[in-house]
Amino acid sequence: MTRAGFVALIGEPNAGKSTLLNRMVGAKVSIVTHKVQTTRARVRGVATQGDTQIVFVDTPGLFQPKRRLDRAMVAAAWGGASDADVIVLMVEAHRGVTEGVERILTGLEEIGKGRTVALAINKIDRVASEVLLGLTKDLNDRFDFAETFMISAEKGHGVDALREWLAEALPEGPWLYPEDQIADLPMRMIAAEMTREKLTLRLHQELPYQLTVETENWEERKDGSARIDQIIYVMRDGHKGIVLGNKGETIKAVSKAARAELEAFLDRKIHLFLQVKVRPNWLEESERYSEMGLDFKDGNE
Repeated sequence: MTRAGFVALIGEPNAGKSTLLNRMVGAKVSIVTHKVQTTRARVRGVATQGDTQIVFVDTPGLFQPKRRLDRAMVAAAWGGASDADVIVLMVEAHRGVTEGVERILTGLEEIGKGRTVALAINKIDRVASEVLLGLTKDLNDRFDFAETFMISAEKGHGVDALREWLAEALPEGPWLYPEDQIADLPMRMIAAEMTREKLTLRLHQELPYQLTVETENWEERKDGSARIDQIIYVMRDGHKGIVLGNKGETIKAVSKAARAELEAFLDRKIHLFLQVKVRPNWLEESERYSEMGLDFKDGNE
């Protein structure tokens, strides 16, 4: 008998959700950077465990929203959790019960009703075992978790046990995706996310959240390669110069790194062309949100 269902990974930004998803799926589906707030859309990675297909809804990190984009991201995170069969709350071992975790626990009281909710304490290699035991007790006193897992998403400790448990916890039913499909995000969007990740890593703190990348054109070539044209939208003229860099070296480095990753991911030659355009109001344009899998209306006050 096959099983299939949705698992939502929730937690604060940087809790390790994307790293865990990528390890579970065995491919780089959700972009991982050290900057918070990089997962904008509900990227789904599909993992197979025996006869079970586990579809991960990788929600944006839950945080205190300030701008429209932030509010839409938080709404998407809770939306992803409320649609899922199983919810996994990730908490960083060394940070413990922060204000943010307390807010999530409050939200879970409503959304977690009648659902299976597991706790995954991540980055366990950073604290002593007695601290872990205390944290486990504290969190389980606050919410009735179905199961608690001690994991290191980065190193892989405890991840197999979590995946096996999830496979058992999902409902019986037919698989939701073809066997060879690892993510239901259109390739154009994954390509844009890869370029955005490289930009995030290259640029300083402020800019990444004020830019977005779109794949404008994808052309299949006869020789098996593909030409991909992308536009990087920034909000101000000054930002354009930062993205281009001195004599264009920043954009060249970003383009080279993104192309290399795309070629590895798609296993073929890619010709990548990047352009930078100023679009002052992209954060307020509804179509940018639907492209990121977010609901523009959710960002309303």
